[in-house]
Amino acid sequence: MPLNHGAVGQEWPGTRTWTSTDALLYALGVGAGADAPLAELPFTTENSHGVDQQVLPTFAVTLAGGVPVAELGDIDLSRMLHAEQSITLHGPLPVAGTVHTTSRVTGFHDKGSGALISTESSSVDAETGQLLVEARGGIFVRGEGGFGGTRGSREAWALPARPADQVVVCRTREDQALLYRLSGDRNPLHSDPWLAARAGFDRPILHGLCTYGFTGRALLHAVCGSDPASFGSFSARFAAPVLPGQELSVHIWDEGDTCLFQTRVGDTVVLDRGTFTRKSV
Repeated sequence: MPLNHGAVGQEWPGTRTWTSTDALLYALGVGAGADAPLAELPFTTENSHGVDQQVLPTFAVTLAGGVPVAELGDIDLSRMLHAEQSITLHGPLPVAGTVHTTSRVTGFHDKGSGALISTESSSVDAETGQLLVEARGGIFVRGEGGFGGTRGSREAWALPARPADQVVVCRTREDQALLYRLSGDRNPLHSDPWLAARAGFDRPILHGLCTYGFTGRALLHAVCGSDPASFGSFSARFAAPVLPGQELSVHIWDEGDTCLFQTRVGDTVVLDRGTFTRKSV
């Protein structure tokens, strides 16, 4: 399964249009309203009296686009995992709109047991030209290491030597992956038992970006007063898979304008090296 190292530096343009319904469906896909249906009406309804619809900031991952998998090489989907993700928002996302996105491959890194493919993208409003979202991501391909490339750099991050300042607990649904996939990520690893078994899992796992969305939602409410305008940047590494139906606990350490976080299932860290920045509004 040769990787296409020649993809580094190439760019792929794309256009994404979304509607109010797309934003609502995404919110449901990352658990909004599941525990308390009336608590998140700005994100789950468009016609509640006295409530203006808003968009969850992590909806940005569905707009940021990405590099077509076929351009990365002949990759077996059962060997490909989302490794890391970050987004930076330049303001609240509109309820509906269109963005033009440019995506690029920034590197292939040799991790020994596999290859880490780093990507980035920028999305601008199609009407105004305003930059809305910048995103960086990493895709880990098992079994594709050993090609002699660099391991890549990693930003410094350390778990604070104190208990978390806040812990937000939320349970995923048994059908969470089937709901989340309707926002565009149709990778069958999250729905097809046959492919999940080929990848070494007993059953389909939850999308990493769904766990990411649950975590971003928890941070929005816990440290931003539920105001998307305060949501700045959000990055994490995917450390372990989550099964639909499992309970997530988001451990948050407040360091001022920056928060550090981990998301866990029991004692297992599933999102690690989490860094979140909030903006003053």
